[in-house]
Amino acid sequence: MKEISFEIPDRDERGVSPVIGVILMVAITVILAAVIASFVLGFGDSVSENVQAGADISQTNDGNATTTWISEGNAQTLNISVANNDTSTVQMDGSPVTSTELNNVGDTVRITADSEDEITVTVTATGSGGARTVVTQEEITVGSGS
Repeated sequence: MKEISFEIPDRDERGVSPVIGVILMVAITVILAAVIASFVLGFGDSVSENVQAGADISQTNDGNATTTWISEGNAQTLNISVANNDTSTVQMDGSPVTSTELNNVGDTVRITADSEDEITVTVTATGSGGARTVVTQEEITVGSGS
């Protein structure tokens, strides 16, 4: 039978294993802290905030349409753009343009066409850092025949 001995190791060998363990644990902790810090600090700058605002697109009784800025949110301006099938000239506030800008809450733009036309009105809010978010988009029929 083999004899089991419970001898105490020499003084030179007793502290080697715990010291190596502590050094490895500290190294792992430092590496994890560096990785987590790089993720937190690196990704914080790339997060962008959505621009929020309220806008209303509605048809009027005379067959035209209006777009009104009804709630500011965190937007600085609203861009109103109109797309049609190019069979008629679309006008905003009497000028033949495809887009215009609203600068204050309560501002309204009137959209008309010289003949009945299906148009798409898109309202885009612009924030302080240049961030842009589409607030609403709607297809409506405008013109003298509607």
